[in-house]
Amino acid sequence: MKRNMKKWAEEMLKSKTKKAMPILSFPCVSLLGIKVSELIADSERQAEGMKLIAEKTDSAASVSLMDLSVEAECFGADVRFSDSEVPTVVGRMINDIDEAEALEVPKVGSARSGIYIEAIRRASEMITDRPVFAGMIGPFSLAARLLDVSEIMMDCYDDPDMVHIVLEKSTDFLIEYAKAYKDAGANGIVLAEPVSGLLSPSLESEFSAPYVRKIVDAVQDDEFILIYHNCGDNTVAMTDSFISIGAAAYHFGNSIDIRDMLEKFPADILIMGNVDPAGVLRLGNPNTVRQATLDVMNACCSYSNFVISSGCDIPPLTPWENINTFFETVDEFYGNTKNL
Repeated sequence: MKRNMKKWAEEMLKSKTKKAMPILSFPCVSLLGIKVSELIADSERQAEGMKLIAEKTDSAASVSLMDLSVEAECFGADVRFSDSEVPTVVGRMINDIDEAEALEVPKVGSARSGIYIEAIRRASEMITDRPVFAGMIGPFSLAARLLDVSEIMMDCYDDPDMVHIVLEKSTDFLIEYAKAYKDAGANGIVLAEPVSGLLSPSLESEFSAPYVRKIVDAVQDDEFILIYHNCGDNTVAMTDSFISIGAAAYHFGNSIDIRDMLEKFPADILIMGNVDPAGVLRLGNPNTVRQATLDVMNACCSYSNFVISSGCDIPPLTPWENINTFFETVDEFYGNTKNL
């Protein structure tokens, strides 16, 4: 369903009580009674899972699976699948500049990307009361899966030309992938670029930000926005570079104090985060979830551009009792605030 997403973001900024927007998709497996391996292979189940979550939670938007193996698999990378965990890329696919130059940019729809696009098409028809966002990997994080996450850190120093070649081809694919999501009915994408958050600020500004900016320039408009996600440890030092990307909103992980981002970003840009998805939401209990959520909200909700969220993708086997407590706590906080 098409909607004015620029207006959606403006209304979020103006609202004194903001709906939570966690990255919540994979826990639909327990609602559907299926395994993760079944979910990632079936567009109908993915869309139904998104619909069930939308019916069960009062979230600001519906977010599709944050499966950061899909794009690398399209390029030919090996992927390890699991019945209970999100798929992961294994091994190194590109070893030198010759292999980088020979790398072919895959067609959108290859491997499992077609399943994910079709899931968004179905979900956007079923979910009409809130925006629908597709999940997508960022260019440096995709290149890191093709070159190996640990190796690319050294490659940035030892073989930067090879890294840039892979980044250019990754970005070309991601632009077309984002356009396919747009054509399928998505209102935007949540683009995850976590590996760049491990770089130094100077390397991030060379090897990540310009390529993300190309994606933003190619697809973002009034009806389709990009939410930039980074859960790396060094992100606080990268704010100027992040702002230069031009994303409509930014989402940060729980490895940082998100107040640092709220202090550094302009007040007219939405900042989302950052309750620990694994240590608290997945492994905690209702009491610890409630306290962690209140801690973040008490620290950050005085900023008019803050939206409470998970710090990253919520793991598949997260108990729904904990997820429900998260949403109940958000309602409790704003209810108490209104009564002050």
